[in-house]
Amino acid sequence: MTEPLDVAKLQRRLAEFAAARDWQPYHTPKNLVAALSVEASELVEILQWLTPEESARVMDDPDTAHRVTDEIADVLAYLLQLCEVLGVDPLTALSAKIDRNERRFPAP
Repeated sequence: MTEPLDVAKLQRRLAEFAAARDWQPYHTPKNLVAALSVEASELVEILQWLTPEESARVMDDPDTAHRVTDEIADVLAYLLQLCEVLGVDPLTALSAKIDRNERRFPAP
C-alpha cells in the first residue's frame, strides 16, 4: 500500500532527486521559472490548434492523454521546486489568492 501524496513529500522527493545528481547549483529561481515557462509552453503546444470541443476531449486519446499528463507533471514539478527555493508554501499562497479574488470579484 502506498502512502498518500502531499506537497511537502513531493517537494522533498524533487529536492532529493536533484541533490543526488548535484543539480542544486542550477536550480536558481531564474532557471526554475524559465524551465516552468518552457514546460507550460509544451502543454500549450499540445492544445493550441484544437477547437474548444476537441480540447475538452483531449484526454480521450490515450497517447495524447499521456503527453498532457507528463507535461502537467513537469509544470507542477518546476513550480514546486521554485516554491521550495523561494520559501513559498504553494497551498497557502493559493488560498490567500482565492481569498483576495473573492473580495475583488464578489459573486452576484
